[in-house]
Amino acid sequence: MLTLAISAVWAYDFDRLQQQLSARFGPARVPLLHDWQEMLARSKSLTENDKLKKVNDFINRRIAFDDDIWIWSQSEYWATPLETIGQGRGDCEDFAIIKYYSLRDAGVPLAKLRLVYVKARLSGPAGPYLQAHMVLAYYATPNAEPLVLDNFVPVIKPASQRGDLQPIFSFNSEAIWNGVAGNAAQGYGGTVQLSRWQDLLQRARNEGFD
Repeated sequence: MLTLAISAVWAYDFDRLQQQLSARFGPARVPLLHDWQEMLARSKSLTENDKLKKVNDFINRRIAFDDDIWIWSQSEYWATPLETIGQGRGDCEDFAIIKYYSLRDAGVPLAKLRLVYVKARLSGPAGPYLQAHMVLAYYATPNAEPLVLDNFVPVIKPASQRGDLQPIFSFNSEAIWNGVAGNAAQGYGGTVQLSRWQDLLQRARNEGFD
């Protein structure tokens, strides 16, 4: 009974989401919304590690990577899960955000999830370079080494195996941390200093993502 109660708290109103999706983006993305809903429903009964893999694989496979300038005609825009589904594409922040909301609906506690701003080392024609990037981190316990969910590298790996990533700070809906370690110090002022995140949270709440 307790498991059912917890799941009900996080369950999204997909009828409402479908109405908004159709109104804003037309009916073409409704099948993707239904597939996402079905994936989340199937994930609720899985172990947390299996939830991570199922959500990570689904989002990486079904959402196309693209830059904000081509999607939103803006240099930087953090999309809600509904907007990412509606566009069918997103950049690294959008991938991390929809995975975050997906795992919350699947029953993973908020305290185990953080979005992490990193510098990613990539290879280009002129050699290696650093690029701003965002991933989602999962902590099995408060001081556990985090697992990294990424759209660049589809396999979920412990942070120690991602030497290509230099973490800067991490955050979720409740706090911001000066780094990625589970025992990292919380940043002064909380998430109010992340204006894009605060704007995203408000828009998501308006759509029905509490």
